[in-house]
Amino acid sequence: MTEQINDLSSELIQGIADLKDQKVLELVQQRLKQGDDPIDIVDDCRQGMVVVGKRYEQQEYFLSGLILAGEILREVMDIVQPLTEMKFNGKSLGLVLIGTVEGDIHDAGKDLLQIVLKVNGFTVHDLGVDVPAEEFVSKARELKPDVIGLSCLLNSAYKSMKRTVSLLRADPQTASIPIIIGGQVNSDVCNYVSADHWSTDAVDGMNWCISWVQKVPSLQSASV
Repeated sequence: MTEQINDLSSELIQGIADLKDQKVLELVQQRLKQGDDPIDIVDDCRQGMVVVGKRYEQQEYFLSGLILAGEILREVMDIVQPLTEMKFNGKSLGLVLIGTVEGDIHDAGKDLLQIVLKVNGFTVHDLGVDVPAEEFVSKARELKPDVIGLSCLLNSAYKSMKRTVSLLRADPQTASIPIIIGGQVNSDVCNYVSADHWSTDAVDGMNWCISWVQKVPSLQSASV
């Protein structure tokens, strides 16, 4: 059974990467029927979207390819997200504002983080993709979230992410809100944009959010 799961996982990653919409949906349904965790399924989609992003930057895909990949992912999320949200029903731990920065329309990593946050008791406000820096600031001023999460899978959008963090830091009403970045990022990117934490793993990102709302200094300091 483990070997079959691994095969289906690889097929799903490749299906996303190759923009095979019908095959992807069939694989998702097949994996759900055999009892696979919806979060694992979304994580495989995230890995496939990383490949899509690399192909776009290498000019193997164009904007239409990114749009199609996003549409495929939304169809997957329509299937799996209700299954994950049924796992939690209780008092919210806190509010997290998330979105993909301007210049990037990938949402797999963002959506995976949203799922694990909701399953673990957070309220999540998702701004979507290609979100201008000013919109993050405006919504953060309105909602006063406990954490802000910025996602980015394209190297070309790092400048946009940096500008978003800069505007959030410059506004007195949002300056103290902790910022986590995710997607195709690392410690160098985190330092470049001046975020508080970076992660390519949704569970790690979720744990870091918990550390902030529960005031756990040891986890908060384990950032960049």
